[in-house]
Amino acid sequence: MSTETAAVAEVTTSPPAGWEEARSRVHAAGLAAALPAVTRPLADIDGHTLAEPLTTRTDLPAFPTSSVDGWAVRGAGPWDVVGRALAGNTPPPLTADGTTVEIATGAMVPQGTTAVLRVEESSRTSDGRVTGTPRPNPEWREPGEEAYAGEELLPAGTPVDPALIGLAASCGHDQLRVRRRPRAALLVFGDELLTAGPPGAGRVRDALGPAVPAWLRRYGCEVRPADVVGPVADTLPAHVAALRGALETADLVCTTGGTMHGPVDHLHPALAALGAEYVVNTVAVRPGFPMLLARVTGADGRVRFVAGLPGNPQSAIVALVSLVAPLLAGLTGRPTPALPHATLAEPVPGRGAYTHLALVRLDRAAGTAHPVRHVGSAMLRGLAGADGFAVIRPGSAGEVGARVPVVPLPLLPGERSW
Repeated sequence: MSTETAAVAEVTTSPPAGWEEARSRVHAAGLAAALPAVTRPLADIDGHTLAEPLTTRTDLPAFPTSSVDGWAVRGAGPWDVVGRALAGNTPPPLTADGTTVEIATGAMVPQGTTAVLRVEESSRTSDGRVTGTPRPNPEWREPGEEAYAGEELLPAGTPVDPALIGLAASCGHDQLRVRRRPRAALLVFGDELLTAGPPGAGRVRDALGPAVPAWLRRYGCEVRPADVVGPVADTLPAHVAALRGALETADLVCTTGGTMHGPVDHLHPALAALGAEYVVNTVAVRPGFPMLLARVTGADGRVRFVAGLPGNPQSAIVALVSLVAPLLAGLTGRPTPALPHATLAEPVPGRGAYTHLALVRLDRAAGTAHPVRHVGSAMLRGLAGADGFAVIRPGSAGEVGARVPVVPLPLLPGERSW
């Protein structure tokens, strides 16, 4: 057993991990179990992660290309027209001064060309020759202007988006080595939950069953309808069976509720029955306490993870941004995302020895963060109007004007953060 984990079968009395320490620990655990690299065609890699650096197979551009429609000329004019240079062809060289070929944007510039004259700045003489004054700067792109052959353009760990796919194609790639999207599952614990209609008669509506899969997809996971199960019966055998079934296909299984040690909280005993190890068992963060991340090594030797999210809805999302996000970054070979900063426009209280993740709305133009209302652990109203969580470190309070880190809420795949 590593010094970073403890067997789930053992009841731990150690204090909760610090928030930043917990994020570092789960990211390292993800990296150690990173998903295998696969080779896939460009059409199939959107949302994946580069497993190797992206390099160009040729100079970019690979040959001198005209940046305008016009005339490739040699020497001084007027010029006799001796042909055409169109995109997709290799034109013959210009060998004599006073000659020109009509050239299209993107076409290969003939060897011997001394200038390219824009078509709108040219004219024709009565005998059909071309006249005009070329601009002093070359009107073509030189080989290697964008990149040289073999140059690293993007490092391993870069998320694949449409821009990257287009760049890879321009570099001459037909396929790339990538890490696939992690497959995630969700188990909803709690017999008291309703899955349809309004709450009442002592039963509350399950808000996390519909929401958590959408959050996971925004973190780049694949979540299929069959991967969402629950409510799972409040018995230990039902919990063990549900976890074992989900772990057969998922890289990550998230659970909601049951992270305490109450009479119907069966998550810890179920993990013990599966031979799991804690990576993190509770984190000193408010809201969100308690949360956990455990790993389970299957009979095939492959490591899977279980993220125990609290049952209170906002606390569950805090667990997602605190533990699940850095774990997924590690599993896909990505670095832990650097947190942007914003200036607090209003005070935010501290939480003593705990990190406080305070929901905020961002004014991107001003670079300021504004706390929102309705932010209790069981509330989702504030979350629905927020952009992320301001990080108030232990032993401090967020004063007006303070620059603080912000954990952004995940965006749709391909969207770029502020």
